[in-house]
Amino acid sequence: MEDQAIIELYFARSEDAVGETDRKYGAFCRRVACNILSVREDAEECVNDTYHAAWNAIPPERPASLRAYLGAITRNLSVARWRTEHAQKRFAGMETLLSELDECVPAREGTEADFARGELTEAIAAWLRGLAPDDRALFVRRYWYGDAVKALAKECGVGENQMAQRMRRLRRGLRAALEEGGFSV
Repeated sequence: MEDQAIIELYFARSEDAVGETDRKYGAFCRRVACNILSVREDAEECVNDTYHAAWNAIPPERPASLRAYLGAITRNLSVARWRTEHAQKRFAGMETLLSELDECVPAREGTEADFARGELTEAIAAWLRGLAPDDRALFVRRYWYGDAVKALAKECGVGENQMAQRMRRLRRGLRAALEEGGFSV
């Protein structure tokens, strides 16, 4: 079923909307949640929460890309759950992923940093727009959706070490662009 037809089911408040959403995007949402949480049951709960959030938001929302919309909801719910679990020291499913970005993204401190967050977001978006499409896709898949380096390497037909080096070069490029833009990293 096409995305527009699924969205129309939400607008009609048809419960079929959730079933069609799961059929088309369930595997994608589960992969995003599992990449962040590493626990299948927690990931499944986040996917169910994603469908609930979509049900409550559509209407009035009419997402241009249902896949991206659901992916963002799933990611945000999964990160929130990870933070809750991490605060309780139960597991560290995202710790490595976040530590990789520590070297190239400035830490937030105080009100000034809150103001600068918008500028930082725009600087990162501009840097991403300047990347080759395949590098941009890899960076987003790794640091937004949490895809493993091993999985990315396999898909690209390269070794894991080669992919890790590519990701390291991308992070260095981000760091250089942010420093050039006046951000203290």
